[in-house]
This record gives sequence, C-alpha cells and structure tokens, in this order.
Amino acid sequence: QNIDGKVIAVIGDGSLTGGMAFEALNHAGHLQKDLIIVLNDNKMSISQNVGALSLYLSKLTTTLIYQTFRRNVDRIVKFIPLIGKPLYEMIYRMKKGVKAVFFKENLFSDLGVEYVGPIDGHNINQLVSVFERVRKIDKPVVVHVSTVKGKGYNFAEGNPTLYHGVSPFSVVDGKIEKKTQLSYTEAFTDALIESARKNDKVAAITAAMAEGTGLRNFQMMYPDRFFDVGIAEEHALTFAAGLAASGMKPFVSIYSTFMQRAVDQVIHDIALPDLPVTMIIDRAGLVGSDGETHQGIFDISLFRAVPNLKILAPYDHDDIVRMAEYAAESDHPVIIRYPKALCPEKNDSNEPLMEGKGKFLYRNDSEILLMGLGGYLEEIVRAGDRLSRKGIKNDIYNMRFLKPVDEDFLVSVLKNYKKVFLFDDNMETNGLGEYVAMIIHRNKIKTQFYFKGIKDFFPEHAGRDELISENSLDSGSIVSFVAEKTGDK
Repeated sequence: QNIDGKVIAVIGDGSLTGGMAFEALNHAGHLQKDLIIVLNDNKMSISQNVGALSLYLSKLTTTLIYQTFRRNVDRIVKFIPLIGKPLYEMIYRMKKGVKAVFFKENLFSDLGVEYVGPIDGHNINQLVSVFERVRKIDKPVVVHVSTVKGKGYNFAEGNPTLYHGVSPFSVVDGKIEKKTQLSYTEAFTDALIESARKNDKVAAITAAMAEGTGLRNFQMMYPDRFFDVGIAEEHALTFAAGLAASGMKPFVSIYSTFMQRAVDQVIHDIALPDLPVTMIIDRAGLVGSDGETHQGIFDISLFRAVPNLKILAPYDHDDIVRMAEYAAESDHPVIIRYPKALCPEKNDSNEPLMEGKGKFLYRNDSEILLMGLGGYLEEIVRAGDRLSRKGIKNDIYNMRFLKPVDEDFLVSVLKNYKKVFLFDDNMETNGLGEYVAMIIHRNKIKTQFYFKGIKDFFPEHAGRDELISENSLDSGSIVSFVAEKTGDK
C-alpha cells in the first residue's frame, strides 16, 4: 500500500532449520524488496541446536565496513558522467576485492540477501547504531544478532532447556516443583526404552524436543538409535520413513500442534507406502499454559481419514505399555496420542489389547453408557463416580482405538444401552463423536446418542483444567448434562 516504513521479520536460529524459512529467503532474494530480517541466534531451539546450519551460523563473521564502503563507491560512480568499460570493470573488481576481505560470502548473500553481523544482541547502543545504518539499505538484509537464552537469570542461563517451559519453581534457588506421579510423556518414554531393550531395531526421533517429548532418557540409554533433526517435523517423518523402509522400527515423537506441519509427509511418505513408523503425538487434546497455538485438538480430525493408519489413545499406564508393544510389533504406521497430563496408575486389569476393540472400566448393569478414550477419560471416570453417588448408575467404556474400530464389536456394546454419551477433548467436527453416530445410524441401533467435544473455535490461553471447564467438558458439566438427558436433574 506504499506505506512509508520498514518491514522487519524476526526469526530464531532454531526456526531457520525449517524448510519454509528457506522458501521465504529464496523469494525475498528474488524480489529484492526492502526487507530487514533479524536473525536471533542464541544457539538454542528448545534444546541445544543441532545440525549443519547451526555450525554454519556459528562460523559467520563480517563487518559493517563493507556496507559503508559499497555505498560510498556507488555514490561516487553515479557522479562520473561518462565511465568507460575498463574503469567500470576496475571499480567492480575493487568492490569484489574489498568484499572478499570484509564481507565473507555466505548462504544469505548467495541468495541475494545482504548480511550484517554477528552483533551482540544485548548491547542496545550497538543495536541502535546497526539498525540506523541498515535502514538505509534498500534491499533484503539479514541482521545476525547473538544472544544468550535466559539472559539475566542465572538459573535459566545455566540450564536454558529446563527453563524454556518450566513448572512452578522457587525464584530464589531455582528449584522446580517435583511430581510423584508420572506424566503420560514419562510413562511412554519408559515403555519405549523397554521396547528398545527387547528390539534393537527400535529407534527414536525428535524435532528439537528431546526434553519436551521425554526422549532425553532414551538418548542416554541408546545414543546410536536416537536422532534429533532440529525444528523440521516434515523431515523427521520422511527420515523415519526411510529408516522404516530399511528395516528399522522408528518412533517419532512430536507435539500435536506441530504435527500439523507434516500432514503431507504422514499421508504420502508413511501411510501411502504403509511403512511401520510409529508417530507419538504428545500434547494431544486441550493443552494448558502453552497458549492458543499449542492446542492439540485437530489431530483426530486430520488423521482418522488417512488409510493404513492405526490410531490409539492410552488411558492409563497399562494401556501405554500395551500400546508401545503393539506399535513395536506392527508392520503398519501407528499413531499413539496422549495429553500433557499425569498418567493414571496401572489398573492391573490384565485385559489384552485387541485391535479395534475397547474395554469396560466399570460395569454396573446400567442402561447408561459413558464413552471416551485417552487422557481425557479420567474426567469421565470422575463424572461417572459422581453420577453413581447421585443414584444414576452408569457403565464406562474406554475405546482405546480411534482407528481401526471393530464395528461389529462396538455395535454389540452399544445396542445394550438406552442412552450413550461420548465425551472428547478434540474438535467435534470430523471427530470421534460423529464417527460413532454414523455407526449407530448405519446399524439402526435403537439408542439415544449424545456427544460433546470442542466447538468450532480456537480455545484461548488457560490452564488445562480451566480449558476443560470452559468447554463444558469437566466432570461437573458431564454430570449436569447426563442428568438433564436422563431426567434426573
């Protein structure tokens, strides 16, 4: 719109490993428009940076002298009315020679983008001086600033990975609140390590999230079978496909929100050739304290329609162990999804995992069935207990599988109930509730079916319990809803 000013894009060095960043650099170099790109280089993603690009950035050195020299030469040349070819070539060679001394050729300049840096990102006076000079450049320019992650807080500077996303802790001594109960992430890591102990083909892959996805312990146990590809989820999955094609059993652990970047790779590189890659979708469902962008409420709707995929969701520690074993033995692609939450202890049911079939958690010879799966099922269990105390008998069924679903078996369960309620912290659209409703309709089951999930909007930042409550999926809301539909208000 011809607005006077500067367009400034800011990117971290960790994010620069993503393919889209290079697509944008390629386009910017082609357009040659007035653009400033601030590259914040703190040698960190969430974990320590990995890969050739990180090493490359650490070697870049240059100075602003070349920029000043070039502008002065260009200004002088403009005032020469008739410049012969020999003189022009001499000036051009002189510029190139000075550039070779002061301005090292690098990836950015090869793409047609000027480069300045690296400079101290914590030196305000230097930053102001640099930006005052850079604003005079009328083409794309990268300003490479070097910073320290956690700057100003000693504990964070000393352990930036731990303090990237931190639980409640003491500001005085930096001690983080410890939990006695395992999270789903920790429980699955233990199960994966056990699978790797039994099977030397099992490998683990992360996209710069070794701590967040719990794979750091796996790396310590089996460093030769652990791979961190940097912030590059698309590559992580295609790399896993390559390992699977060569006979390995790769497990790729990625947050649900980041799996959205790699839908194409799931479909074309893994599901289409039917390769035995296991995708661990961490932070599935409603995610507390990470903001709007980190909600894991779309993966069921995105992946349940993809052929060859098997999708499971563990409820407790027993489920996790059995599903890890199932995935390690499978010859097909598997998705296992779980939330950012504490994992219920093993219930010692000893009920085997049967493909496509769920299991009852509680049976009270009721005419009311509550259904769900995964980490959110704990909310349904609490609601079932409260309903029982109100005199509303109910049975609770853990589906375990999102895909495949043994339809005949599910029909044999559903037809025994007058009212069936399904609750899920995924989007209602194309979710599990719609699928079960289709099964009920297709098989002409005479039961009243109700389901609730996330409505058609983006949940705002809040704690997980708050998000569940705000979406009327907490145990109290479930109790009220069931009581209303059964006439027992």
